[in-house]
Amino acid sequence: MIATSHNRILMTHFNFLGGKIHLQQSNSGHRSGTDAVLLAATVPNSFSGLVVDAGSASGAVGLSVAARVAGAQIRCVEIDTQEADLARANSLANGFQDRVSVIEADLFASFIEREAMGMTQADADRVLTNPPFLTEGKARMSPDHARQRAHMMPEDGLESWILACHAMLKPHGALTLIHRADALQDIIEALAGRFGHIGILPIYPREGAPATRLLIQAIKGSRAPLTVQPALILHEADGRFTAFADALHKGEAALNF
Repeated sequence: MIATSHNRILMTHFNFLGGKIHLQQSNSGHRSGTDAVLLAATVPNSFSGLVVDAGSASGAVGLSVAARVAGAQIRCVEIDTQEADLARANSLANGFQDRVSVIEADLFASFIEREAMGMTQADADRVLTNPPFLTEGKARMSPDHARQRAHMMPEDGLESWILACHAMLKPHGALTLIHRADALQDIIEALAGRFGHIGILPIYPREGAPATRLLIQAIKGSRAPLTVQPALILHEADGRFTAFADALHKGEAALNF
């Protein structure tokens, strides 16, 4: 383990995405895992253009895209200074510094503030995001401030978060987010009037269990109808990854929306 100048302890993960990237993450704040892998897997191998990793933490989603998709340019956006520093360090450590940039910025800032931070240029082909899953006042807060900020959304904050993502996208660009299954109604309401061609991919921990996550993709300015994609099952009955989920975690497969 390595201590930073900010007095956080880092743990180096040598086997993220099947060893395709080396990822340092702090022992507080957000810790990336399956959600990051699945979100990154929604970008096709053949994609060419700009991908924004909105709320990137140490950069797991953006770096996972960079490792698999040679034509992708990545912009990480992160509010936490130490996490943004980690994203820059991880980019350099993996040799992606020519394709990955990092903006330290607040997705909840006003439009004028976000404009000054370079977050309203409408130049992204895709925005990927793993928003905070918990809502202030409705869930127990972590005593760790960094983890609290990473996981706790202000009341009615999801719409503001999606608005910030909307501003970064080109017309007809794609927003993809991963969230809890019980957040579906709030997500659809936040997307309404801004996005269409909404695709919902349910994620089941194992066959016969309720979905715990949803991958949702929506197109800026589209009026096409909503579709529900075939479900993804992560684990076999014995707890092992299914063959496809294992391939996703190794960066050897992609999800087709």
